[in-house]
Amino acid sequence: MSAPLKGFLLTRQWDDLVPEQERARGGLTKSLALQFWMLTDRGPVRLIVSDQYAVFFLESSAMPVARRILTNLLGDSSGERPPWYEKELELKDFGGQPVHGVYLREQRNLYRVRDMLMQAGLAPMEADIHPTDRFLMERFVTGSMVVHGEAVEKDGVLEFHNPRIKPAPYAPYFKVLSLDIETSMDGAQLYSIGLAATSYGADVGAGAMQHRVFMVGENAEDSPDYLVYCADESEVFRRFVEWFDGFDPDILIGWNVINFDLRFLQKKADELNFPFHPGRGGAAMDWRQSRSDDQHFTLCIPGRVVLDGIDTLKSATYNFESFSLEYVAQHLLGRGKLIHDPDNRGDEITHLFLHDKPRLAAYNLEDCQLVWEIFQHALLIEFAVERAQLTGLALDRFGGSVASFDNRYLPRLHRAGYVAPMLPQNPVGVGSPGGYVMDSIPGLYRNVLVLDFKSLYPSIIRTFKIDPLARIRGIEIERGQDVLREDLWDQQETVKVDRKRLVPGFNGAVFSKDHNILPDIIGELWAARDEAKRHKNAAMSQAIKILMNSFYGVLGTPGCRFFDHRLPSSITLRGHRILYRTKELIEQQGHQVIYGDTDSVFVWLKEHKQSAAAEIDSVGKQLAATLNQWWRDYLMQEYGIESFLEIQFETHFLRFVMPTIRGSEKGSKKRYAGLAARGEGEPEMVFKGLETVRTDWTPLARTFQKELYRRIFHNEPYEDYVRDLVSDIRAGKKDDLLYYRKRLRRRLDEYQRNVPPHVQAARTADRIREEQGLPPRYQRGGWIEYVVTVNGPEPLEYRRSALDYDLYVERQIEPIADGILRFMNASFQDISGGQIGLF
Repeated sequence: MSAPLKGFLLTRQWDDLVPEQERARGGLTKSLALQFWMLTDRGPVRLIVSDQYAVFFLESSAMPVARRILTNLLGDSSGERPPWYEKELELKDFGGQPVHGVYLREQRNLYRVRDMLMQAGLAPMEADIHPTDRFLMERFVTGSMVVHGEAVEKDGVLEFHNPRIKPAPYAPYFKVLSLDIETSMDGAQLYSIGLAATSYGADVGAGAMQHRVFMVGENAEDSPDYLVYCADESEVFRRFVEWFDGFDPDILIGWNVINFDLRFLQKKADELNFPFHPGRGGAAMDWRQSRSDDQHFTLCIPGRVVLDGIDTLKSATYNFESFSLEYVAQHLLGRGKLIHDPDNRGDEITHLFLHDKPRLAAYNLEDCQLVWEIFQHALLIEFAVERAQLTGLALDRFGGSVASFDNRYLPRLHRAGYVAPMLPQNPVGVGSPGGYVMDSIPGLYRNVLVLDFKSLYPSIIRTFKIDPLARIRGIEIERGQDVLREDLWDQQETVKVDRKRLVPGFNGAVFSKDHNILPDIIGELWAARDEAKRHKNAAMSQAIKILMNSFYGVLGTPGCRFFDHRLPSSITLRGHRILYRTKELIEQQGHQVIYGDTDSVFVWLKEHKQSAAAEIDSVGKQLAATLNQWWRDYLMQEYGIESFLEIQFETHFLRFVMPTIRGSEKGSKKRYAGLAARGEGEPEMVFKGLETVRTDWTPLARTFQKELYRRIFHNEPYEDYVRDLVSDIRAGKKDDLLYYRKRLRRRLDEYQRNVPPHVQAARTADRIREEQGLPPRYQRGGWIEYVVTVNGPEPLEYRRSALDYDLYVERQIEPIADGILRFMNASFQDISGGQIGLF
């Protein structure tokens, strides 16, 4: 027995193979085999778990039909190594019926049997769980673990066969490679492969950087040390693979690295008949084509993780107007690519390849460096690691909120004596109400407080025991009893309820107080997030926040195996009631709630118009403390449950404006602005949902709104500013800020009816590009910048007509001005003199 070895999970795969012992005695019977790669202090390690059985569950009463199907398809279940067998289990389905486990030697046979059973009208349960995921989840292994077993060295790699594993803390230290390639414009020729590589760990940071650029060309004087010239594309591959094998990266990063760089390298290697197998142990890349987009692929490289910068940023909830490397690098790092012109970039790259290879190498390498620095700046590797630890998802899997829920929930459900249904094949279901949004009271205010419920939906789940298992157990407890119902959020039928064991939900749901899983999971995550905040572990805190907030969405999607509309309804409708009751409590104390949205209330302290900021803050904190105590007392007295609701005093707005809906006297929703106090620092302007934070308004309109609101909030003159701006617009002094930027969300040829302005501009741009011999830019979507001229919309880059200044003033300046001037007893027309159309 080797000493236990700790490590971090990199990749997971399964296949149906002939086990070595079977092959040794001349047999050909396949069985399920699992392969895991993990990173350890002794380097990469492979785990082989062989001779496994795939499993699903079936209601015991369905077994007579299932046996006939299984026998006809696979043969009988007798013998030393049967292709399948069954076993009665001490488990129940959600209907309370006993179940059998059905075990198959090959995973592929599980899929065949599953489909046949469903065609026969039966309902196999959990037949969609990947075997590698089931193996890990049932052992509560997510990312880091400890391995017990006998290790052998095979082909230079340490290997464990059929080890025992369990979770254990381990901080990985990765070898990270940032990869970027340069090619000809037509994609026919590989010019170079750029590499920036280092070792990196969350606790120790990055090691020394290694830089290489392998480029087709002859040696030249004054070339940098990192530039390696190669005779042809085959030598570029050979030298790259030699370096790659020597460095042996754990993580590959890049920008669109899967669907461009690695996909191109795979195609080029195939074309050159070059053996390109970058997986550990000489494994090839495993490509999977998207069902919805034949140009999009997912990728597994055994033993190595591929993290695309765009997908990882989105997973960490970053949002940019554009996810181009140039835009993101400028935004996060303050610098960008060495060639900026997107139209001429391809031509310039080819020109550099032909005439100035050192400059092309610098450009190639800078892209690698930018990606690496973005990963460092945004803590993306740390985030990916923490996310994997929390969810059990592979490091490079994005999305997957339903799967991450399963990973945490199913093992506990099994230990509670139940199995879950499969994911619905064609999910449909009743939607649940959204978050409660109060009607707002429009106006311009002084001293508005924002009180915010901390993680309201997770805290409702935790407090009111909203949980799939608790709902099932609640039904079992409920049978034969009268139960309190809360079918309408504003109305409650009061009847007898077993308060010791049940918590009422909505739409007929009741939940068991003592038999639940999700509230405990949230409690563990809540404590872990508080710990992460104490240790200033931003990546862990963010990963936990995203996971906790995903639980409501998972329970509310018909694509979840636990979906029942009463679960999300019991969350949202409870939130409605909590927010409405909180509003009543606040107004009983003499304040006025002017707005509320999902988990926040906006409180106008109308009796504190002249109070100092410190006094206002004290009122906010005391108000939050009073509300939290009221909810603790009320929920214990009314339901016999502990309250995990926590309202916080979040923001003090010195000035605050709640606008009306345009063209109406009614207050708007999810749209406001304010001047927020920031302790001893300068107050900060905050905009929500207004033109300033919307990319489909012109830069001038956004700048105008910020400055106009700033002046009004600070009691500064604003009339001359408005008049001067209108004058400058008409004089052509603001033309560089009068453009729109909008996304084409479909292919250009898919817009047929009601063609909007940005589509018209995009079609004009591609027509002009075609006339100039340039490739089209917008046929497959993307972002377009355009202007509105006297002849209609035109692309900014090919504008030919005069701008329609009247239209800009009417649609971009006047609505913004009147949105706040109405509360000053003024209007844009009064200030500007109503001079539209006179110039």
